[in-house]
Amino acid sequence: MSLDLLSRTQPDADRPGRDPAAYWPAMTEAIADRSGPVAAVNLAALRYNALDMLVRAGGVPIRVASKSVRIREVIGGALALPGYQGVLAFTLPEALWLAAHGDDDIVVGYPSVDRDAIGRLAADEDAAARIAIMVDSIDQLDIVDAVAAPGRRARLRLCIDADASWRVPVLGHLGVRRSPVHDVGEVANLARAITARAGFTLVGLMMYEAQIAGTPDHEGIGDPMIRWMQSRSGQELLVRRAGIVGALREIAPLEFVNGGGTGSLELTASDQSVTEVTAGSGLLAGHLFDRYRIFEPAPAAAFALEVVRKPAADIVTVLGGGWVASGPAVASRQPMPVWPEGLHTLAREGAGEVQTPLQGDAAHSLRIGDRVWFRHAKSGELAERVNTALLIDDGAVVGQAPTYRGEGMAFL
Repeated sequence: MSLDLLSRTQPDADRPGRDPAAYWPAMTEAIADRSGPVAAVNLAALRYNALDMLVRAGGVPIRVASKSVRIREVIGGALALPGYQGVLAFTLPEALWLAAHGDDDIVVGYPSVDRDAIGRLAADEDAAARIAIMVDSIDQLDIVDAVAAPGRRARLRLCIDADASWRVPVLGHLGVRRSPVHDVGEVANLARAITARAGFTLVGLMMYEAQIAGTPDHEGIGDPMIRWMQSRSGQELLVRRAGIVGALREIAPLEFVNGGGTGSLELTASDQSVTEVTAGSGLLAGHLFDRYRIFEPAPAAAFALEVVRKPAADIVTVLGGGWVASGPAVASRQPMPVWPEGLHTLAREGAGEVQTPLQGDAAHSLRIGDRVWFRHAKSGELAERVNTALLIDDGAVVGQAPTYRGEGMAFL
């Protein structure tokens, strides 16, 4: 099940959404006969983003981060494009589900101690050949062995998650808190311990540079400092990752070295030690990805809510809207009203679980029953709120795709 993103022989000449006054009214017209909250994927914008990321990756294969999509039809559409290869899943149960639906190159991006899922993987030779699980500690291997001893299960494929953060004396730890193995020696020692264990095969390395890929550098006064940090961190990482990969290749014949994210495709793809990059957020383009200097994605995913109250001339209230993304509880994690332009949430209420008041000049012309378009902060999390995403192309609904939730699956 996948979208045909090459159904048009020519890519879109300009970035869809560059002219909001044309883009959003056309989206509104397309869903005019639909009731209630509507989530939509604009196929022209999705197509633009998918092809733009291929250009940015410079020929290095892109593994699709399913967490940032959570719609199988969209994931399949990207994987059908030459240059996309494999899935980075976010849980082992999800990886097993995807494998059962035909995906054959899946890396689980995070360690799992889900004993039921581990037991299912260990008992399924076919799934074990398609899935690589993530580890950063021997303790995680102990969990696997406690579920199914090496002699009584399939041989399991492993990927080491090495910490890609930048550690400097004055600034401290810059990046996310993930793996405990950071230096060449630490990663090599873990690799030796893995290869000495029965029932496991070390096949890959992942290093996610969140301080580069996940940190916008086009937001305001602090941008020069962010760019300086990212440049210095990138230089350090190129050297350290090459050393780690060199050490690991003396221990095991790695099948892949994975790095990056939507925000760092160019940098990571330039690293000669990397064999593939990961991206997912850039396909649907949550609004957090508007604030990067070197790329500009099209707003492919959005949702529309209906005006149900008008408590003041310059305030309207829409039903729903409290679809706040994960991360620190700051304003940037809230959904952003994008059309009509000029609306904003109220500081004391924000986006509400059941209703969201919006204030601005545009409220004067809005009536009960009108639509307001929002963009979610982080791409894939929108799919946890709806069962179906409408597919819009050339100003019309051309289909619909179930989200993970719509297929009855909730993994995290």
